[in-house]
Amino acid sequence: MDSPGGIERVVLHVDMDAFFAAVEVRDDPSLFGLAVIVGGPGPRGVVAACTYEARRFGVRSAMPTSTARRLCPDAVVIAGRYERYAEESRRLHAIFDSVTPVVEGIGLDEAFLELTGRTGRTGVWPDGRSVAWAVRDRVGEELRLACSVGVGRSKLIAKLASKAAKPVATPAGIVAGPGVVVVPRTEELAFLDRLPVRALWGIGPVTGRRLEQLGITRVEEIRKLPDGSLARALGCSQAEQLSALARAVDPRPVVGDREAKSVGHEETFIEDLYDRGRLDRLLMVMTEASATALRRRSRAARTVTVKLRFGDFTTVTRTRSLAYPIDVAQAIGAVAASLLDSCAIDRGVRLLGVSLSGLVERGSGSQLALDLGDERTETASGAAARLQQSWGSVTEATDAVRARYGPAAVGPTSLIGPEGLDVHVRGAAPWGPARSPHQSPSA
Repeated sequence: MDSPGGIERVVLHVDMDAFFAAVEVRDDPSLFGLAVIVGGPGPRGVVAACTYEARRFGVRSAMPTSTARRLCPDAVVIAGRYERYAEESRRLHAIFDSVTPVVEGIGLDEAFLELTGRTGRTGVWPDGRSVAWAVRDRVGEELRLACSVGVGRSKLIAKLASKAAKPVATPAGIVAGPGVVVVPRTEELAFLDRLPVRALWGIGPVTGRRLEQLGITRVEEIRKLPDGSLARALGCSQAEQLSALARAVDPRPVVGDREAKSVGHEETFIEDLYDRGRLDRLLMVMTEASATALRRRSRAARTVTVKLRFGDFTTVTRTRSLAYPIDVAQAIGAVAASLLDSCAIDRGVRLLGVSLSGLVERGSGSQLALDLGDERTETASGAAARLQQSWGSVTEATDAVRARYGPAAVGPTSLIGPEGLDVHVRGAAPWGPARSPHQSPSA
């Protein structure tokens, strides 16, 4: 776990405390001290985050909002503001980037920082503890938010240490965490031994149950197993991985500047949808939002995926990969619509989503195939090529207008609804709907 030059690794894991809820409380001080739940307020919504005051009642992330309301009837429920949290996340990462160029972001609210081999502003070798406290203090001063920081020789130890640094909500009250926890090399095994096995990466519900059948509930018990017993229960590969983690062996590097592998948008509806016309319009709205986000990153996509979840909770995906990259909403929409055509919707659609992957730099990749033939019989791939070419300059002009006057300044006429131009912000409703899905003008 040390660096190739024999230098002991220093890894930080910074995790914001109740990030989304904390942003809401900071922006509205009247919420201070209250049980605040952020997420989808509708009947199909889920909890994105909550304050520690709400956690005292058993509320937690990913819980249905309806369940959270029953557990904590006096809670203030706030619809999530994804773009607001993304804005604060960018400010947070600016702090990280000023500490080290090797930052691996995990979602909006946490990141690994590799300090190994770095020197401070004075040329002094960085001490993990002092850097951790400096990061925590800067987050508090500049963002007026709290974070917890773990320090160790590996990503595993640093992440588990940051969890140990967090506040703890109990029915009796909220216990403040230490804020920073440092786990030296000599204390790694003792630190791991007191943790439940499910604290280790790679142990989900199924693996957890198998370990419990072996009488294993804590990390130290993994190391005490006879040779071969773990492999017989889990298979050689997983047994080898868990045995290494239980010995505090985790050589994974911190990967800086890790770029997202896909861009997309999905929504859960407050009611199951059976109307193909409404689904077509919703898909177009999502495609427009995703394409805009794609171009902002100077990327184009080779693969389009449409995802549907039905009223009975079964989920299907349809994917098409192209020989050329596309970044225009009309081109992406042609492919997405053809994928939706291949799905029966008679069971009622609970969730609809579109994602773009196989990302490349805009302007790179194969030249568009322009021998398209009759538009009436062309394939979805052929239509995408034609639309990518014909709408390219229009899209550039549209992006320029939106950059100056806002996202709702201009858009396709097909997105005009009863309340005007419906231009979605990607991630606008990731935790469930607050209202009925968008209606077409004739609905």
